Amino acid sequence: MDKKLADLIRSWHKKKLSRLKFMPGQVHIPASGKSFDHKELIVMTEAVLDGWWTEGRFASEFESRLAKLLGAKYCIMTNSGSSANLLSVSALVSYNLAERRIRPGDEVITLAAAFPTTVNPLILKGLTPVFIDIDLATVNVDVKQLDKLISSKTKAIFLPHHLGNPFNVQAVKGFCRRHNLWLIEDCCDALGSRYKNRYVGTFGDLATFSFYAAHHITTGEGGAVVTNNPQLAKIVRSLRDWGREYWFKTGEDRRRDDGVGAVKLSQLPADYDDKFIFSEIGYNLKTTDLQASLGLVQLAKLEKFAGIRQGNFEYLYQKLSRFGQFFMLPKAETGSDPSWFGFLITLKPNCPFSRKDIVDYLHQNNVGTRMLFAGNITKQPYFITHKVKYRKGDLTNTDYVLKNSFWVGVYQGIDKEKREYMAKVFENFLSRYI
Repeated sequence: MDKKLADLIRSWHKKKLSRLKFMPGQVHIPASGKSFDHKELIVMTEAVLDGWWTEGRFASEFESRLAKLLGAKYCIMTNSGSSANLLSVSALVSYNLAERRIRPGDEVITLAAAFPTTVNPLILKGLTPVFIDIDLATVNVDVKQLDKLISSKTKAIFLPHHLGNPFNVQAVKGFCRRHNLWLIEDCCDALGSRYKNRYVGTFGDLATFSFYAAHHITTGEGGAVVTNNPQLAKIVRSLRDWGREYWFKTGEDRRRDDGVGAVKLSQLPADYDDKFIFSEIGYNLKTTDLQASLGLVQLAKLEKFAGIRQGNFEYLYQKLSRFGQFFMLPKAETGSDPSWFGFLITLKPNCPFSRKDIVDYLHQNNVGTRMLFAGNITKQPYFITHKVKYRKGDLTNTDYVLKNSFWVGVYQGIDKEKREYMAKVFENFLSRYI
């Protein structure tokens, strides 16, 4: 980019968007959010001035860099983490998987304490969610319950790494191997988290990521599917790109000369344009180069952002540990190194105050909170009104979290002054009960 233009953008950012003074109690501290500077604005302006705008060179570079970072073979960028989940489930029901495809009526083990878009693709594809309970310490899958829920119809496991805390990959992977099950890792809250010195997203057959504005890095809206399986990568990219049999770079217009391939399976003329041969029931879920350009700058900051999150997590843990009579605090999975998305707090039984009491107090003092996603998705309005078919185990811990848990932010926009204020608000509330 022209240096003069870059300097103007840098100057504008400094004047208009540079850090405002934090006013304790007057400025809201959200549970999650984005952080950026002039570098993102410069590269996004470059993408705009390219005049391409749809998926292009920035998207290709982002896919390559993310795959290399994670140690994965294939990365397919998409327009959201929710779309990444939909594409992953859709890939496993593809006819192109032949005998290994998952069929309508088959079962997939997942969590009821999840975000809806982990579960919804299963419903949309005619699969039956089988809900397993969580461990209260990690709020991830209780692996001791897996053997109780397996059936002859079970074909896959689809689990999130909750709030950046990896689930027990060793136990889950072993279970999948023993029963020949597919595994999808939902890493939408866990970019940068490691399990036994390996990034999450590289253990499953497929893995999904989100780059929504509230996540570890952002592309505004955006997501990705990652896999080491070339067949699955081809199917996912086809599904993402209208269901095309052959992949084309956006704007590319080429033809094959052999006259074979998918045409043989169709009633199309042998000379039919390859760009309009469709072998999947697909969508258009591509990203844009504007989003990808933003993601490239953010991805370079991931390690820095993760370090800030870790520092904020450790600070809150140290400050709240002395109130152990009231709270169960988050525990990292054994052998893991989380890139924390949030700080979960669960009230202990017989706590002298309710979740509503403390959450209301935090909000009155401009400290944002969130629930653990859907809590227990089987109790959500749409599950009831749509009479969703599912099977479940004993969800005692899921229901306990539904009623007694919430989380506060650790994201990179929370600096020393803000986290100290957050701790002070907690201490002011809890001092009433000591």
